[in-house]
Amino acid sequence: MSRIGKKPIEIPKGVEVKKEGRSITVKGPKGELSREIREEIKVDIGDDKITLLPQVKTKKTEAFWGLSRSLIFNMVRGVSEGFEKKLEIQGVGYKGKIEQDELVLNLGFSHEIRIKPPEGIKFSVEKNIITVSGIDKEKVGQAAAKIRKIRPPDPYKGKGIRYLGEEIRLKVGKKAAVSST
Repeated sequence: MSRIGKKPIEIPKGVEVKKEGRSITVKGPKGELSREIREEIKVDIGDDKITLLPQVKTKKTEAFWGLSRSLIFNMVRGVSEGFEKKLEIQGVGYKGKIEQDELVLNLGFSHEIRIKPPEGIKFSVEKNIITVSGIDKEKVGQAAAKIRKIRPPDPYKGKGIRYLGEEIRLKVGKKAAVSST
């Protein structure tokens, strides 16, 4: 039995959930999301709860049961509250800014890097903190990962782009490693 799949999803006020065939559409104050759910999973929409049940009990179906529940839960949460990820730029001369709806990064390369936000995603920059926000959790995480991939944190000095609160274990340099013996 899937522990996650068994939990019902509460529908907050102002959120509307519709089911047409295998497609689930969630509408809320922040926007609208829709997704196809696998045939093995049965979705029941009540007055204020959504419950999911597997049609056939196999190990694979139980995995999809929990996955489907998580995806629908994230859709409901996204249209009501939204999601955001924060990235921190660290390094001398490293900076970011917004120009004409694009994120412009100066990260020590010979040129500046321009990133257009995917549909439904917004970028904002305050000092050295980049905020990626939107209603689709998958797109927010993907956009944040792409930004971090441009200049991941350096293991020796710690310079680069990291998630806010992420701790980087710094390596000891060659001189410090040799002189300690």
